[in-house]
Amino acid sequence: MSETKVGTRSELGSFPTERDPRCPFDPPTEYVELRAQEGTASLACPVGVDARVVSRYDDVRAMLTNPHLSSHAAPSTHVVAGGVLDRPVAPGSLLNMDGPGHARLRRLLTPEFTVKRIQAMRPYIRGLVDDHLDALLARTGPVDLVADFALPIPSLVICELLGVDYADRDRFQEQTAVLVGTNSDPAALEQANLEVVGFMTQLVLTKLETPTDDLLGRLIVRARETGQELSVEELVTLGITLLIAGHETTANMIGLSTLALLRQPDQLAALRADPELAGTAVDEMLRYLSIVHFGVLRQATGDLTIGDEEIKAGEWLVAVLSAGNRDESVFPDADRIDLKREATAHLAFGYGIHQCLGQQLARVELQEVFARLHQRIPTLRLAVPFEDIEFKDNALVYGVRALPVTWDGEDA
Repeated sequence: MSETKVGTRSELGSFPTERDPRCPFDPPTEYVELRAQEGTASLACPVGVDARVVSRYDDVRAMLTNPHLSSHAAPSTHVVAGGVLDRPVAPGSLLNMDGPGHARLRRLLTPEFTVKRIQAMRPYIRGLVDDHLDALLARTGPVDLVADFALPIPSLVICELLGVDYADRDRFQEQTAVLVGTNSDPAALEQANLEVVGFMTQLVLTKLETPTDDLLGRLIVRARETGQELSVEELVTLGITLLIAGHETTANMIGLSTLALLRQPDQLAALRADPELAGTAVDEMLRYLSIVHFGVLRQATGDLTIGDEEIKAGEWLVAVLSAGNRDESVFPDADRIDLKREATAHLAFGYGIHQCLGQQLARVELQEVFARLHQRIPTLRLAVPFEDIEFKDNALVYGVRALPVTWDGEDA
C-alpha cells in the first residue's frame, strides 16, 4: 500500500474549482491532473469542511458503494451568489440518509420510476416539448432557450408526476425557478423556500385526504397498505427533493448540452440526420458534461481504504464525477463527444444506493428534447458570441445562466 499523499488546502483551494473559461465543458484541470497522480489532495468545501478529492473512475465507484462512508452527516446547503445558505436536514431527505431509513423510502418510491411507468409518460413529454417549440417558432426575435424552453419543461413534467393542479402550475414554476437559481439572494431564496414548502404541504394534505392517481397519491396508498405510513413532513420533503433534483439537473442539461452540440457541428449533423441517435446521445452528453458540479460528499464512519489510500474515521471525501467520467481507462478518447458511444456506465447519476432514482425520467425528457429540438429547428444557432455566455461556476449544478439563440425563418 502506498503512503497516503494528502495535499494542503492551498494546493487546490476551494471546492468547486472553476472550470477553465477556454474549455467550459471540461472538468477543472486540477482534477484531471490529480486523477493521473498518486495520492489525493484536500480542499475547502463551501459547507465548512475540508475534503479529500476522489477523481478516478474506479475509486469514485468504490467510494459511492462503501458502507462505511455516510451521506447522513453531509451538510444540507444551497449555494447562492456570494456564499451558501444553510438548511437543516428534514425527514424524508433521501440525499442525506443511510441505512434502513433510506432503504424504506427508496423501496416505496422505486415503483414510480420503473422503465414501464416512465415510458408511459413519453407521449406527454413529447407533446410538452412540441408545445414549447411551437411557442418559440411563433416568435421572430432571439429567445433565451433556458428561460423559455429548458426551465419550464422539466418543471411541468414534475408537476404532472406529483399531481399538481393545472391552475397552480404557473405559480409553482415561478417559485421553483427562484429556489433552484444561483442569482437569488438569500432573502428571496428563503421566501421561495417558504412558499414551495407551504404549497407542497397543502398538496400533501390534499392527497392524504383523497389519494389520486399520481406519484404522491400512489405513494401514500402504497405506504398505508404495507404498514409504512409516511408522515406529512416526510412526504413534503420527498416532494421537494424530487422537484429540485428533477428540475435543476434536467434543465441545466438541456441548456448546456445544446450549447455543447452547437460547438460540435459534425455531431449535431449526425443527430439531425438520425433522431434515433438521441438514445446514445443523451448518455454521452451526460458523461461528457457531468453537471453535478459540486461532487458527492461523504464522511468516513470508520477506517477504510479507497484504491490504495487509507482513510481515517471522520475524514471527508468528495467524489468528482466529472473527472471520473473523463477517465481514459474507461472511456477512450474521453475528452471528445461521440454520440454513438455506449456510455451508459457513466457516473453522471451517481452510483450505489444513492444513484439517481429518477434517471429514466431524465433520459426520456432529454431524448425527446434532443430529437425534437434539432429536427424542428435545424438552423438553431447562438444569437450572441460564445464568449458572452455566462456559466454557473458557483452552483451545485453546472450549466448556463441564459442561452440566447435564433434560427432561420423557414424552420417549423
